[in-house]
Amino acid sequence: MANETPIQILDKANAAAKLAREAAEMLQTTADQLADSAAGVAHAASGGAIDPFVFRLAIFALAICVGYYVVWSVTPALHTPLMSVTNAISSVIVVGALLSVGVDASGGNDDGAIYAKVFGFIALVLASVNIFGGFLVTERMLAMYKKKG
Repeated sequence: MANETPIQILDKANAAAKLAREAAEMLQTTADQLADSAAGVAHAASGGAIDPFVFRLAIFALAICVGYYVVWSVTPALHTPLMSVTNAISSVIVVGALLSVGVDASGGNDDGAIYAKVFGFIALVLASVNIFGGFLVTERMLAMYKKKG
């Protein structure tokens, strides 16, 4: 490995990134299929009493609770890297929100396009606040490690 050129190292890194991207896409597809099948099973097992939307909403609420407890149990040393990842995710949300705000969803001016623009604007504002706050918190965390003097 010490005899490898930077180009060879870069090629290996690109190949690893491609494999990771493909694995993430496969996992996302599997997770979507599992969620759909779980919703269908719950709907069938209850005799149609559980709406798939309600089932997915319950999963979302549980994910919020789990996320809350996971984030609050993070040690301060890991907070800065996690904020960087959160900012990266929020930047993807900003791109999607800008597309939603700027592009007509159906080519007309119907209610769906208006809702898309409104929710896109709300997502844009919230993600922007999240990115700005993340940078502020990261700056404060890094300031804790600077020498005073």
